Amino acid sequence: MPSRKGSRQQANGIVVSGLVREFKGGVRAVDGIDFQVRPGEIYGFLGPNGAGKSTTVHMLTTLLPPTSGSATVAGHDVVREGAAVRDAIGAALQEAALDPNLTAREHMRLQGALHGMPKEERSKRGDELIDRVGLSDAAERKVGGYSGGMKRRLDLALALLHGPRVLFLDEPTTGLDVQSRTALWDEVARLSRDDGTTIFLTTQYLEEADQLADHLGIIDHGKIVAAGTPDELKAEVGRPTVEVVPTDHSERNRAEELLRPFGELVPGTPQGAAVRLDDGSEELADIIRAFDQAGVRVANLELHEASLNDVFLTKTGRSLEGAQREAAEEGESGEHPALEGAPA
Repeated sequence: MPSRKGSRQQANGIVVSGLVREFKGGVRAVDGIDFQVRPGEIYGFLGPNGAGKSTTVHMLTTLLPPTSGSATVAGHDVVREGAAVRDAIGAALQEAALDPNLTAREHMRLQGALHGMPKEERSKRGDELIDRVGLSDAAERKVGGYSGGMKRRLDLALALLHGPRVLFLDEPTTGLDVQSRTALWDEVARLSRDDGTTIFLTTQYLEEADQLADHLGIIDHGKIVAAGTPDELKAEVGRPTVEVVPTDHSERNRAEELLRPFGELVPGTPQGAAVRLDDGSEELADIIRAFDQAGVRVANLELHEASLNDVFLTKTGRSLEGAQREAAEEGESGEHPALEGAPA
């Protein structure tokens, strides 16, 4: 007989097929996307500001109906079985819907009542989650006095109160300090690892995506332009580069000749020579040996691995860090005209 955890994980996936969301004027914020999220994994969803990330989240959480296509979350169709989807998911979206006049415990009790949880259970579960996200000392304080990081952590606890099988986190760490961001990362990783929760994460932070996500999807102009594991995507767009700066700068041309057999020469610093490796970083020892045998002394040698920003730049023509700055300045409201009065 399958374990309860195993049975639960089997129903945790997300399947999206030909999903479209068209707004007034024929603007397709999401333009026929397809992807799957495996049960129990963390799926990172990246894209420039306005690319369709939050519109996708709003459709998958039943806040916005698709124009066409289909999506199932935890085994339930987002259009035909919206109530079942909402029972199975938790969501912490970009703006935390918190009442500044309520305390953390009062928020938990109210949320538990809305989910129909028995009074004793919601009180116990609420206290457990408040402790888990590090808010025990502030549990009786009104949320209006909380910092941004504290509000984010409380919002996460509220999303977890009813034990969701799938958790949606839409830009959960935007604007947080490093300590708060790291604490939230640890909790997200634990939810996937220990509880088998499927997590759909939109983020503007490369390090967050690289550290947390099992698989990534990159959306641009409403279409999925890249998908795979972080390592697969980095390997697809770029091999690592080695740059060597000889101690005697006049030997730069000699350094280039020594590097040439290892791959394609690429621009380096004025004093250094650089090569994009054919076979990856395992060639590093051979490069060191070649310089040693040639009697060329090395002042500095650096290995530059391909990064997710290289992936993002290749696939979208933009740097994700630049997109992050735009998002901070503008928000993503331009992505949701239907939520600002246009007909759904």
